[in-house]
Amino acid sequence: MSLGVVRAVDLVAVASGVVAATMAATYVGVIRSQGEQPLAWVLVVLVGGALAAMFGAPLRAPHRRLVLWTAGTVLILLGLLAILSIGLPILVAGALALVAGSRSTVPAQGRPAS
Repeated sequence: MSLGVVRAVDLVAVASGVVAATMAATYVGVIRSQGEQPLAWVLVVLVGGALAAMFGAPLRAPHRRLVLWTAGTVLILLGLLAILSIGLPILVAGALALVAGSRSTVPAQGRPAS
């Protein structure tokens, strides 16, 4: 992988997406092992947060900051609701999305931020 490709993608946003997607799979596994059905809205938030974080990972993505802040906020709210079970990793995913959204997207020189 070339250095230019890595620098064009925010790895913090990618990490947020990976954690959120992993927690979606974990949630389904835990709930099904208890003989229950996963709640659709929880999966929508987790998968939507993961997809939004991945969408915002390229430094030149349109509306990157808004998408990442929205994903981070929603993931943090879900993490707080689920704090007694699987909430901590979801909080981490939300915090990572907020950090990625607050970072500079493209400096004045036209090169991606490092």
